[in-house]
Amino acid sequence: MKRELEQAIQAVIKGVFAVDVAVELTRPEEKFGDFATNAALQLAKVLGKQPREIAAELQAVLGEKLKEYIADVSIAGPGFVNLKLHDSALKDSLEKSRGNKIHTGRFTGQKVLVEYSDPNPLKPLHAGHLYTTLVGDVIARLVAQGGGEVIRLNYGGDVGLHVARSMWGIIKELGGEHPDKLQEIPAEDRPSWLGARYVEGTSAYEDNEQSKQEIIENNRRVYDLHTNNDHESPFAQIYWTCRQWSYDYFRVLYEQLQIIPFDRFIPESEVTELGLKTVREQLEKGVYKESDGAVIYDGESRGLHTRVFINSKGLPTYEAKEVGLNLTKWRDYNFDQSIVITASEQDQYMQVVLRSISEFERTAVERTKHINHGVVKLQGGVKMSSRKGNTIAALEIIEAARKAAAESGYETAEHTVLAAIKYALLRVRIGSDVVYDPKESIALEGNSGPYLQYAHARARSILAKDTGETKLSEDFEPGERTLARKLSEYPDAVDKAVNDLMPHHICGYLYELAQSFNVFYEHNRVIGSERQNHRLALTSAYADTLKQGLGLLGITAPDSM
Repeated sequence: MKRELEQAIQAVIKGVFAVDVAVELTRPEEKFGDFATNAALQLAKVLGKQPREIAAELQAVLGEKLKEYIADVSIAGPGFVNLKLHDSALKDSLEKSRGNKIHTGRFTGQKVLVEYSDPNPLKPLHAGHLYTTLVGDVIARLVAQGGGEVIRLNYGGDVGLHVARSMWGIIKELGGEHPDKLQEIPAEDRPSWLGARYVEGTSAYEDNEQSKQEIIENNRRVYDLHTNNDHESPFAQIYWTCRQWSYDYFRVLYEQLQIIPFDRFIPESEVTELGLKTVREQLEKGVYKESDGAVIYDGESRGLHTRVFINSKGLPTYEAKEVGLNLTKWRDYNFDQSIVITASEQDQYMQVVLRSISEFERTAVERTKHINHGVVKLQGGVKMSSRKGNTIAALEIIEAARKAAAESGYETAEHTVLAAIKYALLRVRIGSDVVYDPKESIALEGNSGPYLQYAHARARSILAKDTGETKLSEDFEPGERTLARKLSEYPDAVDKAVNDLMPHHICGYLYELAQSFNVFYEHNRVIGSERQNHRLALTSAYADTLKQGLGLLGITAPDSM
């Protein structure tokens, strides 16, 4: 309805004033109307008239030309025009937004890559990975809601110094290169066991020069086993076995989170050769340059900072592999847009990498959007860092929510535990730090996922009390109209979330909607009322809207709890 009305007002203005104005309707307080426009203020600058004078002309012409939709037009302040819809128009807008018919068109006809999660094998998968996995899943859903062809990608570092550190810790723990000893480690302990080895390797690299050199040598050996397709040597057997352990662990997590499956996993080893080849080619063309035996990109001369792309040992850094990844995406998909979701601490790193690529593949970079997310912290403000060994594993976050649910005093299904975690992370604006509180996230009161699930189940229980026909009336009583008006805002919330790629817009709307229904239900009898059918239809629209919105957040809407 909003978009349709904006277009209609724009056409009226052009017909009357012969001026093209981009009309954008806003939502005023209910006592002022259903929509407001500042078109009179915009026209005043063009026509050289007072805004209220133009507003008066608009008041007359809109009331006549759009009387099919508009019941009342009023003027407020310096020239804002407020519009109140006929109840019949409000009813029509509700019916159009039901059944998941909302389609913003933001990405129609576009092939959009969404890269997220990106865990590294042989390292702990921590709460930060959990966050980007859930946010990425919802952003991909939003792109699909906007009409885009979504391709979900997951990029992981199976080569590099972090792997070498883990390999050092693993070999030390095994007492040498003894792959057979790996079978002694129980499957359920493998993720935490690998995490401990990474921490040991990192400490050794930072604190002991001999260990550091051994780790640097491990780094070379890992690259060599990929180059030589080595699966037989003891070192290679340890590597491939532990890499598979990590991938098995990732799959367990993704299944538990009930996210939409990825279309493709891209390991760093797959793009390394292309990255190295490209950086060396562009070195000859002057994009990169040599410095102390390494190959760098001189970001400082371009207002950024300088980073190494090939180290003095001739091995690629993260940066060179990122070059290979971006070119692989462009070559394989020729995308309209590529969205990459990473922690904010990688912002400057990404700026340098993309700036360097723009010098030889500008279009791919112009079509790439980098979304930064904040730091995930425990309640109390403790940041999680895998290097320091004080990480909270992603599965531990899930267990913390389960424990909080068990202590809550009510029976909690697994889908409610997931709702608690997802909503707690998604309701915070992307880019802000997130403090996760398991008890708060699982609560049935307040702004939580379980609260919205319960709100949906409660509405379904009301509907189950009568199986007769439900039909919206052409007129609304005050309490009914307030709820209907709030329901009509759902397409606006979806449109904003899709355009901004910000899930918190939907979270905020759903919470406000649930509160609006509570007020309605408290003051308006449904079952047994003379307006039962109409109020049941409103309740049904409310339940459907909750379900659609929660679905966009990847959250189940149960019919009972």
